[in-house]
Amino acid sequence: MSFGFQKQEAGWVPGWVPYIWLAYLVFFLWDPIRNHAALRDWMFTGAGLVGFLTFYFTYFRAGRPWNVLCVGGIVLLGVVYAPFNGGAACFFIYASTMLPFAVETEITAVLGIALIVSAAVLEGWLLRISNGFIFPATFLSTFIGAGNVFFAQRNRHIRKLRMANAEIEHLAKVAERERIARDLHDVLGHTLSLITLKSELAGKLMDRDPAQAKVEIRDVEQTARQALADVRQAIRGYRSKGLEAEIKQARTTLETAGLHVDVRSSRVELPATHESVLALVLREAVTNVVRHAQASRCLLRLERVDGDCYLEVHDDGRGGDQVEGSGLRGMRERVEALGGTVRRDTHNGTRLGISLPIPSDRETVQA
Repeated sequence: MSFGFQKQEAGWVPGWVPYIWLAYLVFFLWDPIRNHAALRDWMFTGAGLVGFLTFYFTYFRAGRPWNVLCVGGIVLLGVVYAPFNGGAACFFIYASTMLPFAVETEITAVLGIALIVSAAVLEGWLLRISNGFIFPATFLSTFIGAGNVFFAQRNRHIRKLRMANAEIEHLAKVAERERIARDLHDVLGHTLSLITLKSELAGKLMDRDPAQAKVEIRDVEQTARQALADVRQAIRGYRSKGLEAEIKQARTTLETAGLHVDVRSSRVELPATHESVLALVLREAVTNVVRHAQASRCLLRLERVDGDCYLEVHDDGRGGDQVEGSGLRGMRERVEALGGTVRRDTHNGTRLGISLPIPSDRETVQA
């Protein structure tokens, strides 16, 4: 039996819940009604009722430690009124029922209920109260309070679970934003570089070979349209046309930039996720060669080595100890997320080697 005091992230549940449990106050009012109490007794009872309602509704609106103090105030009312009104036992019941939702741990709630019940027992024994106070103040307080210890702990677990879910959702959104940023960097960096190269070539051919310049401009248009399609697919997370198609595109891009390209590629069966990552890595690596390497030759190699898929991009450019930029960092993050490695050697040009473990058929199915 839950007493209805459930705490959410935003605070105590408002509305009808606090009011419905005021029905227990009938026990406090029953004695003066049954005994045809005088006006003075009714005023005394009314004062206790006002005090209880003040503590009760403050409890629902206040946080720690005020809600715990409200529980203590209700216990004090029970102690004061018990010798004159056996219905004051309801104050001990209220206190035992409310306390588990006002503290943080089960052990604190259990000790608090034990203290409340002990206060009722001690008062009943010392003052020899025999007006029906002891049984409800002890047994019902213990029984209902113990039940609410469970419900309060369950509510705390639910609250923590919701907070954890909210944090997971937040981290997932952050990761997705970072993924989109990396994808857009890869896509736009590659295609805009290709558009720039073809536009420069078309400009040089404009006077001496207008027909070829027109062909290059048409390629620029097609590349721009493809870039738009790639951006749309990147946002949806489905962008790669396959590793073989990416190798062909890489060859075209490098040759357009004036490099001699040596492609040594063997077919390697990969899951779609692995193939997409390698295609993105290859695109970023080729973009870096075109932009920064100042190379004349470039080797593209794809093969299976000791159960891993090995991709190499090796140019004869200037090399050097360049600082790792956002593109290379994104590349490394993608590969390492799948258990692979990225090695970069900048002596005698730049050699970029990516090794990615090939999952077995069973692992692929489970994934």
